Amino acid sequence: MPATLNATYLADLIDPQVIADYINEKLIDAIKFAPLATIDNTLVGTAGSKLTFPAYTYIGAAASVAEGTDIPIAKLGTTLKEVEISKLGKAVEFTDEAWLSGYKNNVPEEAAKQILLAINDGVEKKLLTSMDAVTTYTASIAAATNAADGIADALTQFGEDIDGEKVLLIPSSFYARLRKTGSWIPNTEIGANAIISGRVGMVHGCDVVVSNRLNSVVHYTKTSDESVSAGKTYYTRDLKGEYTAVATPAAADLGTYYEKSTGDNDVAYIVKPGALRIVMKRDTLVEYDRDKIAQTNFIIGSKLFAPYVFDERKIIKITLGA
Repeated sequence: MPATLNATYLADLIDPQVIADYINEKLIDAIKFAPLATIDNTLVGTAGSKLTFPAYTYIGAAASVAEGTDIPIAKLGTTLKEVEISKLGKAVEFTDEAWLSGYKNNVPEEAAKQILLAINDGVEKKLLTSMDAVTTYTASIAAATNAADGIADALTQFGEDIDGEKVLLIPSSFYARLRKTGSWIPNTEIGANAIISGRVGMVHGCDVVVSNRLNSVVHYTKTSDESVSAGKTYYTRDLKGEYTAVATPAAADLGTYYEKSTGDNDVAYIVKPGALRIVMKRDTLVEYDRDKIAQTNFIIGSKLFAPYVFDERKIIKITLGA
């Protein structure tokens, strides 16, 4: 019997735009590092796959000037930083039986949550990869050093800009070390206001947040080799912040190569709000497709982003001794 005009089909029960609107609304709240980032929507709907923005170079400290002599003039320089747009996406596949026979199984709603989680995961991983490449302010805390004292010493990197809101992002392995110090202030003794969700305490003016993502970050550092080392693997970093092994290293290109960390050292970050930027290039696109032969359904979600470190002067990268 032919279907009537009023028949309801499986595809009618899935509204991709509803899922897309849900992801767009919830995404920034889902990104843990969002309070430390500037969210930029100005490029939504515009053409181009790369972003180029200026960063000013430091003119140097002021010098003493004798009476009657000219004040030295410094040239304000700029450098250009280029970032490439990344596409983040995930698809969910399910059969008719899985949806229609499942107990209280709202597949579109669950698909929206899973796609949101996947995109959020991709944004945070890219932010951490960008933060790992920070070289302006760096510090280290040896295994035998008092953890809080190490944080205090690291903060001096900010110089006169040491005041203001700061977040200390730490791996779980460093959490116990901090809590055992006399400078640790637990959450129960701090007011309700926090820069970022998940704060577990405070040390030397920094809201402390434990991030499990820091336990699994692979670290890359600029190679210091002056000649190509046989048997060593070098990597290049593209505009998306992703690393690729170099098949045939060339001595002339050593200045652009990175090496993958082989040690057990973890990394923590002291971050000020505004250090990061998340540029939205395209709102969430959700599409629906169906394999009629297999009777399986697909919900596909994607978003175009450029998550990156905007101001390295607001980040201190700390290497933690094992």
